[in-house]
Amino acid sequence: MVISLRRWKEDMQCLKTMWFGKISGDSHKERLEAFYESQADAYDSFRAEFLHGRRRMLASCAARLRGSTDMVWVDLGGGTAENVKTMSEYMSLSAFKKIYVVDLCSSLCRVATKKVEKQGWMNVEVINEDAVTFVPKDRATLITFSYSLSMIPPFMAVIDKAISYLDKDGIVGVTDFYTSAKYDTDNRQHSWINRCFWRSVFDLDGIELGPERRDYLEHKIESVFEYNSSGRIPYVPLLKVPYYVWIGRRPDCEADSHRFPVRASDEFEAKRPSTFPPTFLYSLSWEDPREDDKYLNIQPNDRVLTLTSGGCNALDLVLQGADLVVSVDMNPAQSYLLELKRVASIRLSYEDMWLLFGEGVHPNFLKLLERDLAPFLSQGAIKFWQKKARYFKSGLYYHGGMGRIVTALYYLAKLFRLGQWVQSLVNAPTVEKQKELWFETMGQFFVKDNIWAQLFSVLFMNRLVLWYCAGVCKGQLRHINKEGDIYNYVINFMLSTVSYSPLDRNYFFRCILTGRFAPNCCPRFLEKDNYDKLKGTLANKECLLIRTTTFVDELKKRVYSKVILMDHVDWLDQEDIDILCQALKDHVEPGGIVIWRSASRNPSYSKCIQDAGFKVVRISTNEKYMDRVNMYASFYMAVRNGGPVNPWHAHQPSTVELSKEASRKWEKSFQDPVSPDSVLPTPPALSPLGSH
Repeated sequence: MVISLRRWKEDMQCLKTMWFGKISGDSHKERLEAFYESQADAYDSFRAEFLHGRRRMLASCAARLRGSTDMVWVDLGGGTAENVKTMSEYMSLSAFKKIYVVDLCSSLCRVATKKVEKQGWMNVEVINEDAVTFVPKDRATLITFSYSLSMIPPFMAVIDKAISYLDKDGIVGVTDFYTSAKYDTDNRQHSWINRCFWRSVFDLDGIELGPERRDYLEHKIESVFEYNSSGRIPYVPLLKVPYYVWIGRRPDCEADSHRFPVRASDEFEAKRPSTFPPTFLYSLSWEDPREDDKYLNIQPNDRVLTLTSGGCNALDLVLQGADLVVSVDMNPAQSYLLELKRVASIRLSYEDMWLLFGEGVHPNFLKLLERDLAPFLSQGAIKFWQKKARYFKSGLYYHGGMGRIVTALYYLAKLFRLGQWVQSLVNAPTVEKQKELWFETMGQFFVKDNIWAQLFSVLFMNRLVLWYCAGVCKGQLRHINKEGDIYNYVINFMLSTVSYSPLDRNYFFRCILTGRFAPNCCPRFLEKDNYDKLKGTLANKECLLIRTTTFVDELKKRVYSKVILMDHVDWLDQEDIDILCQALKDHVEPGGIVIWRSASRNPSYSKCIQDAGFKVVRISTNEKYMDRVNMYASFYMAVRNGGPVNPWHAHQPSTVELSKEASRKWEKSFQDPVSPDSVLPTPPALSPLGSH
């Protein structure tokens, strides 16, 4: 960034005062004046590059206040009124009937007064008074401390005074430099060197960075948002000073869910894995929820545990009306993706939601992130999406592990000029036309021993691509190789998919082939008719918990009625399978349902689940065609012993009617031990949302 000589001189004056200035005076007011008098006029330009948390704090407050009117804002230690100017970027200042900028330093108040007059802010009043004694005429909707609480010695008194005039539904926003306690929460913790160094440096300027102020805030009012990070100091290389943003409310607050939606993430308490992939593997879930619906039949009292993956199916379970959905993944990036989808569902318009996750491209993603999304995301998710904002420039579905495949297919289609063919294929009016298009163009590529087939095998079926792009682990390869080979496995699923699944209704492969969804071919959470329902449910009810931990650890925390293992068990060694089976036995209620998919038609662990107290039945295999994903070899269901034989009759005896013959088949299937021949007949479609 090029700066003027005058600006450089002003910045140097600020740095000189900060690092070498002598602070003297008998009172706190005199010491403030000694510190700020020589830099007051240059204060704003320098602090804009130094006070990194100010914009995030104001954006987080504005996101919770936007839409309200006749509010009162008290900015304690407001300095030059720069916070007021910044807030105008996030919401109209006319929403405030009064804004008080309170500061004890006369030099800063002088600059603030000039700024108020220049901007013509008729509702802004500059108060040169101690924040400990100031009381506004009306109760405050918003109280902010922007890099001021650390400079107020009687911090308990000023916090108590502020809370005394905070409106019942008001909020407090704080941003400041800080150091952690010796033992602190994981997302705040600093090393001994950081704690000692920064406290000693800021102590020279009369600034106290200890954790006591933050602890007292959380003792008095409830925390609803926090963000901890570090930022550079202008002209000072290498060093980054730690800062935080914190938003709180009164414990008796009754504000609506728009201001304080239910928080889904456990970021405040959770310790993230120390090593993990730099991004997500899956940008969408690769299990067909339409098939899951038929066997789960989600009810209003269901507690469901599922793997997060791309998060689409977790949101689908919320739409189906489950009482609680717990979505767990070991990869934090998968959690951050679901967090973004969840918060976007609550905070954004349908048009923005569709651009983000339907098209995968949004021209204003960074603005949306700052104004509407980050104020309600966890600290980890904010940092992740700041780094990965470029995903929404080139297309979300071209990124992540799966995105590497989508990108490769895009360039291959471009190389061989197949763009128009791809569009014709995914929009084919009939399956017959779809098959015709496929075989006339691609048939030659998949004849075994053909040079094109060999090239395809080398490019897409090597261990590196299978693991880093498709998420096929060693365990799944072992399952596949026991029953054939990976080449035939892949070719069979491709041919059966194109032969039996209309791609104009198969959003999984539309996304793979085109890098986006279509309004009539997308996950249910992106359907316009479901938008308002999902928004209201997520905002008003704690029905979706997002956890970054092991599946078994989360399974052990509560009793579930439905558990979705996906293909998780394929990844496990026998010792871990035994632990999982015991946890299923202890934490799935009698009559509860467990479903899973496998790369094997007959995975040996099915017997282990049966021995843990479940009736296990194989629902379908890939001998012909399984579902719209069609990538697995088998689909299984287990019902916990102790419940009714037919789980659908247990939930909806008045609405689900099976013929006597069908009932006999179902009961026989559940009574027989699991075997390769125990394949269930398909029950009637039971999804409360209908076909999709």
